[in-house]
Amino acid sequence: MLLIGESLNVISRKIGRAFKERDPKPIQEEALLQKEKGMDYIDINLGPAKKDGPELMPWVVQTVQEVVPDIPLALDTSNIDAIEAALKVAKEVPGKPHLINSIMARPERYERMIPIAAEYNADFIALMWGPEGLPRDENERAALCVELLYTANEAGIPNEKIWVDGIVTPVNIQQPQAISLMEFQKMLQDIAPGAKSTCGLSNISNGPPNHLRPILNQTYMVMLQKCGMYSVISDPLDEKLTAIAKGQRQDIVDLIYGMLDGNMPDIPSLPKEMQDYAKTVNVILGNTLYSDSWLEI
Repeated sequence: MLLIGESLNVISRKIGRAFKERDPKPIQEEALLQKEKGMDYIDINLGPAKKDGPELMPWVVQTVQEVVPDIPLALDTSNIDAIEAALKVAKEVPGKPHLINSIMARPERYERMIPIAAEYNADFIALMWGPEGLPRDENERAALCVELLYTANEAGIPNEKIWVDGIVTPVNIQQPQAISLMEFQKMLQDIAPGAKSTCGLSNISNGPPNHLRPILNQTYMVMLQKCGMYSVISDPLDEKLTAIAKGQRQDIVDLIYGMLDGNMPDIPSLPKEMQDYAKTVNVILGNTLYSDSWLEI
């Protein structure tokens, strides 16, 4: 599975200050760290960047590419002018188009942004956030997907350049949405043949205590992979998640895949590490009521 590193982000105190002060050192150190940790894309997240986005985003792009010219970038801001300014200066990475993160399934956004993606030959993340906000279920996700991808196809962008993001939500407050996204992933190749997919993986654990976040993220990543997920936006410092994504922990994958196929293990008989993954699968599936103590039960 491809990994998009999430930590070059304005919400980080260190990175946010570097953005504001135009200090290249912390930015370049983070980019080099993400390369070392095996990230396939580096996400540059400026947030809204309403004031100086069109000047800041291209500066950050050039700053990153000075030290990491061989990893494509995901340009992450709601400021459309900043996205276009960055694409004008971004150096090509052979065979790996840069990625616009993201284009919402809302006409006022996609009617302006799709032509930009087409002009600069960029891939883009198609975010299933519609006029009414978060889709209620997989069928609403599918309807938004068809609308957005049809418009992109009409502009000459094939499905293969589109990364569909069905939106991950926190399991502790919107557990049915975790299942809905999995069902949508299973439908995706039927409604959009050739399209890629991605998601903000760490949203699944947004809210639970920090010590529980990694196992939620790791488990849900494998569950989504079983349903066809192509990539995730992830924490570069979660080395275990990266190892699982890169095929180095087949034992964990086999356990989770087996449970999704209906092969429920005798959990007490498993090693402690595998017990934790099995219990987490049951929490995400809703077989166990969520609580912050689910690993201790």
